Amino acid sequence: MKDKVVIITGGSSGIGKALASHFGQKGSKILITGRIKEELDAAVAELSNKGIEIIGFQGDVSIRTDNDKMAALAMNKFGQIDVLINNAGISMRALFQDIDLEVIRKVMDINFFGAVSATYSCLPHLIKSKGTIVGISSIAGYRGLPGRTGYSSSKFALNGFLEALRTELIHTGVHVLTACPGFTASNIRKRSLLKDGSTQGDSPREEEKMMTSEECAKHIYNATVKRKKTLILTSQGKLTVFLNKWVPGLMDRFVYNTMAKEENSPFR
Repeated sequence: MKDKVVIITGGSSGIGKALASHFGQKGSKILITGRIKEELDAAVAELSNKGIEIIGFQGDVSIRTDNDKMAALAMNKFGQIDVLINNAGISMRALFQDIDLEVIRKVMDINFFGAVSATYSCLPHLIKSKGTIVGISSIAGYRGLPGRTGYSSSKFALNGFLEALRTELIHTGVHVLTACPGFTASNIRKRSLLKDGSTQGDSPREEEKMMTSEECAKHIYNATVKRKKTLILTSQGKLTVFLNKWVPGLMDRFVYNTMAKEENSPFR
């Protein structure tokens, strides 16, 4: 990855920033995006101080023109695009019967259509470089999570998009990786949307017991270098995917009971 140009959407914090740090310390040139200028600038400054060649782009992946500008900036600054990591994402937490449907629409706009749009903007350059497209999906893209219908839907859609795209591009030399972390310590649960679209604020899970963002980034980096097609992380995540395939009824009950034990659970 030395001297490769890597775009990471949602790179101001969590897994995105950890990816920028890991790829950057391996010699990659980095462009990260973020919606909040102060957080974006702070991340760029922090990573620059590590000796990483990095620029930031303030933008929203759910806005089509922002993705075109993102790709144009990378080309103007670095002259090529070798890796696109579709990391920007948001979650939600509410029962489907209670939720404002605009919350699900917002989650889909960022998690699914944002990845589609960013990929579309970068694809001509990635075909030229025979580069890599990475989608940061989730175990929730294999096993639907109650109380997170919108989030699971967006990740199922992302998995299908990446699989279809990988097959379309089979003769182009472009590598497509679907990366599915299990529960990982990050800001995503703190910024999760509730039924009315307000922000949750605090994580309902014990973040300190989860895989760190840095460990997650290391696995994704290695999978990118090895040009793997899929990456499913954590023992819990692998077991969940396996059992859901063979004993889905049992998993319905197990997953329900697990999610219902969360602090301030929306389940009645």
